[in-house]
Amino acid sequence: MKMRHWFCTVFLMLPGISAAASDDVRSLGAGDAAEAIRSGALTSEALVETLITHTGDDAGNHYITFDANGARAAARTADAAAGARGPLHGVPIVLKDNIAAAGLPTTAGTPGLRDWVPDQDAPVVARLRAAGAIILGKTNLHELAFGITSNNAAFGAVANAYDPDRFAGGSSGGTGAVIGARLAPAGLGTDTGGSVRIPAALNGAAGLRPSVGRYPQAGLVPISHTRDTAGPIARNVADLILLDGVITEGPLQLTPLDLGSVRLGVPSAFNGRVDPETGRLMSDALAALEAAGATLVPLDLSDIAALNEKVGFPIALYEARVGLARFLADNNTGVTLPDLAAQIVSPDVKFVFDNLILGDQAIPEDVYQAVMTGLRPQLQTAYAEVFAAERLDALVFPTTPLPAQSVSGSDQTVQLLGEDMPTFQTFIRNTDPGSNAGLPGLSLPIGLTAGGLPVGLELDGPAFSDRHLLALGLAVEAVLPDTPAPGGG
Repeated sequence: MKMRHWFCTVFLMLPGISAAASDDVRSLGAGDAAEAIRSGALTSEALVETLITHTGDDAGNHYITFDANGARAAARTADAAAGARGPLHGVPIVLKDNIAAAGLPTTAGTPGLRDWVPDQDAPVVARLRAAGAIILGKTNLHELAFGITSNNAAFGAVANAYDPDRFAGGSSGGTGAVIGARLAPAGLGTDTGGSVRIPAALNGAAGLRPSVGRYPQAGLVPISHTRDTAGPIARNVADLILLDGVITEGPLQLTPLDLGSVRLGVPSAFNGRVDPETGRLMSDALAALEAAGATLVPLDLSDIAALNEKVGFPIALYEARVGLARFLADNNTGVTLPDLAAQIVSPDVKFVFDNLILGDQAIPEDVYQAVMTGLRPQLQTAYAEVFAAERLDALVFPTTPLPAQSVSGSDQTVQLLGEDMPTFQTFIRNTDPGSNAGLPGLSLPIGLTAGGLPVGLELDGPAFSDRHLLALGLAVEAVLPDTPAPGGG
């Protein structure tokens, strides 16, 4: 949304802010908040205090560490500075709690790391702080990022921003829910197979999974170095561009593409078998894009979907065993991988570690190498050939086949079109293939179901076409309907 320039400087600097003005402050995105602070229309302290007040006792388990006093102190320092230090000067953001931030616990949502306090920021965090960002807190996640509901048995299930009885998605559920609930303007998650885009979609936010390698991986508690990346979540594409530009030290703004020159592939393998309300909203979005001049190209990517089924799990499970053990040692956590695994609480994650990572069903190295040298390159080639042959700017499809489901009873299965389906595989069905190929993916909100739950549309582009994809996102966002705030605000 555009910044409301009628904010009264003196009014907003007073200790008490009216309810209406408070809601307006909460709705500011990162870029608009930075502009308001630079212009003197808003103080960082007023913004931070408003978000702290509305967070309250965090009944939705959004945070593992909520650093209210640290954020207050940083805001006062920002307000006292002579001039803006950077493009995010005084803007509070949140971090998924598997991203290292100096002086704050980084638990990765698991008891074994409860006491680990890194002495330096992950590079992605250091760049955001150098741009003036303030860390409001470390957000809850699916334990060790191994899941898509953020139903964390150690730190509590994260509540969806639009319905506290629904899950927030994961694994970056806390970041997605906080931003969707207007409790922070932007933040970082991490994405291995959909963990930025899924919670963004389920909480009415926008999320970017960058091409693997564009963002530094150091300081991220890992699953898979082949698949992991940090990624920003915000409420509009301009803020994703801003954070992406800060992290990559690139341009902070982009010009929207002309949709009249855009070609979008519509894969039936990803667009088929979706919840009726998801299908309705997706059909409306595609119609709006076509009316705005975009060319829609029907595709059959069933071969890519089938190939992907052989790629993802061997990579993630093998690399988790090797990479996580190395990370724990290299970062002086004081915890070994067996120690960490012994303290896992969430049943689904404990099963994975006990059986598929450390147990007798662990992926052998020869299987892993066969996937890395054979199947994954085939997947990447298949994508590249489709983009080239059809001259596509991106693929377009629902981020998830259905909206957020109940916190209770959905850990193992969900119902899709009257059939019981495995929760994890169902929710990553559309996001996982591009992840395994290392592609950039952008999820945008496209409205609410009749039951008031957000739905997301995803755009996947060719490898390292991230800035073109974000420019496309600006154009797509402009023809989509606004997604109302929770509670109709």
